[in-house]
Amino acid sequence: MTHKPEPTVPVALTDEQWRERLDPLEYAVLRQAGTEPAFSGRFVSHRKVGIYSCRGCGAELFRSETKFDSHCGWPSFFSPLAGEKVIERTDTSHGMTRVEVLCANCGSHLGHVFSGEGYNTPTDLRYCINSVCLTFEAADAPSD
Repeated sequence: MTHKPEPTVPVALTDEQWRERLDPLEYAVLRQAGTEPAFSGRFVSHRKVGIYSCRGCGAELFRSETKFDSHCGWPSFFSPLAGEKVIERTDTSHGMTRVEVLCANCGSHLGHVFSGEGYNTPTDLRYCINSVCLTFEAADAPSD
C-alpha cells in the first residue's frame, strides 16, 4: 500500500488512541485504508430514514435520501451531506487510480467515489462506503 500523508483535520488522535477507540476491523479500514468484504456490512441493504455518521468521530456524513442500491456489495450514496464533510484525494494503491473518500473531521478512510458508471442518480456519482466506517441514527429513534 502506498503511504499517503494524513490530511490536517480537527480531530487528530494518536495511533494508540485510535487503537483503543476502534475494534480491529474498524481500525484496519478507518485508519489503514482497508476494505471490509463485499456484502458483509450491516448497511448494504439498510433502508431506514436517517443520518449516517463517521464511526471514528461521529461527524454526520450522508443522508439516507442519497443512499441507493448499486449492487456493488457496499453501501452507496450519490452525494455526501455537504461537500465539506468529506475529503476526496487520488489513491494509486493496488495498481489503479481511484478517488479515496475520507472523513473531513478526523481523516478516517471511508471508501472511494466513482463517476460515470451510468446509475440513474442526480449526480452520476457513487460514494462506495464501508459499513464498518458508519453509524446510523434513525430520524425517529436514538443511535443504532
